[in-house]
Formats: sequence, structure tokens, C-alpha cells
Amino acid sequence: MYPEYIRSAAAAMADNMERSEMPLYGESLRLPDRKAVIALIKEVRRLMFPAYYGDPTLMTLAPADYAALLLDRIERSLRRQIALALPEEESHRADVIAREFIDALPSIQAMLLKDLDATFDGDPAAQDKNEIIFAYPGLFAIFVYRIAHELYLRKVPMIPRIMTEYAHSRTGIDINPGATIGEYFFIDHGTGIVVGETTVIGSRVKLYQGVTLGALSPRAGHASLPGKRHPTVEDNVTIYSGASILGGETVIGQNTVVGGNAFLTEAVDANTRVVIQAPETIFKNKSK
Repeated sequence: MYPEYIRSAAAAMADNMERSEMPLYGESLRLPDRKAVIALIKEVRRLMFPAYYGDPTLMTLAPADYAALLLDRIERSLRRQIALALPEEESHRADVIAREFIDALPSIQAMLLKDLDATFDGDPAAQDKNEIIFAYPGLFAIFVYRIAHELYLRKVPMIPRIMTEYAHSRTGIDINPGATIGEYFFIDHGTGIVVGETTVIGSRVKLYQGVTLGALSPRAGHASLPGKRHPTVEDNVTIYSGASILGGETVIGQNTVVGGNAFLTEAVDANTRVVIQAPETIFKNKSK
């Protein structure tokens, strides 16, 4: 039925499937639906910013009725996905976690409005806050991080990372859902930003494109877990483009400015300005 080369390749692949430590073939795994998780992100965005992303036909309702309708839809869908993400013997936790997530959404919305203020105040190129909500990748990445973080705190497997990796693919901004980030957070431009899992960021922090808040490469790999592997950035810190700040013991003190392309693996005192000295530029006349 099939040529020999097809049968040979198929047999080799079947052997790989059988030998793999990870299940690759057979009965369906208990896994959340990635499309459903992305749909949840969009549903929460309709709840947070209804005038921009909501259904106009639903907004004939009173605001509280509109919110109640979406909250109910979000809870039911999230509960199903959490139950699939958890081990079967823990699936009963899905009801409690979904309820706690719903309870947290008003506070997340208030936090996002502060992030919106920080973005508008920090970017003179922004025409207005409407433009930021519609078009700025930084605010979108922060929004997804803040909802994913709530699920991460409740030890929901996989779903928080699906959420933040979706934002990563959309924006080029990679914020691990385990990071802890304070209010009035501002990301400008954003492409290439990396914020690691155990990063702690205070309030009123600004990050520019290409910033890495990462870990020093652990020789022991997974054996080095748990532990704080990523830096702490205190309040009112600005970190300019291309800076790399690495290591769990690296603390950037409050009110510090870190210049572009800096490479830091040691703590920096508060109220410091870190600047990389520019190399000498020499201009030569071609006619000489």
C-alpha cells in the first residue's frame, strides 16, 4: 500500500513514540485547550476594557449586568480548563480556583488602569490613553501577565504559561507568570524584553526594549530549583534598552537609572546612575 521508504520512516517514528518518556501517542491526555485559553484572554479583555473590545449589543445592559454576564462566562470556561490542567485527583480544586480568580479581577482591573496611567505619563508620543489600549504591545503584555499571575499563584499548571507565551508571540515581550510586579509598571517599545520567573519588580518601574531580567546559567539545571534565580528591581527604577541584569542576589536599589547595554550581576545601591562609557568615535576625511 505504501512505498518501502514510507513504511521505514513510519516504523522509526512509531519506535520513537514508544520509547519517549513523554506520551506522544495513544489515549488523549488531560490537557487544557490552547484555543480556549486564548479565548479566555480575549473574554477577560472584553470585561476589563468593554468600550474598546466589548460587544456593543451587550453594552445596552447596565454596567453591573454586563460585568456579571461576562464574569459568569469566564468562570465557567476557566473552571473547565483548570480541571483539565490539574492532575485528575486534584480536579476538584478547579471550582475554588476559578472563584478566587473571579474575586481578584476587580483588583486586577484597578492595577491595569494604573499601568495605563504609567504608560501615558511615560510616553510623550502617546496621543491619548485610547491609543495605548488599542495599540501598545507593552500594555497588552502586562495585562496578560497580571491575569496569568493570579493562576500561577494558585499553582495551576500550564495555563499561566500558555497565556504569557501567547502574549510573547504577539508582542515579543516575555514575562514569566511567576514574576512579581508592582503597580504603575511601564514598558516602552518592549520588543525583546525578558522578565524571569523569580524576578521581583517594585512600583513605578520603567523598562525599555531589549532589557533582560534573567538568571545566571545554573550548572545544575533543574536540580538548582527551588530558589530565587532572577534579580530584584526596587521602586522608581528606569532600565534603558539592551541592559542585562542577572542573578537572584542582584538588587537594583530604588531611584536608580541603568543605562543602555549595561551588564550587571551585582547589586546596585539606591539613587545610582549606571552608565556604560561609550567608546571613542573617530572621524576621518576620506580625501586624506
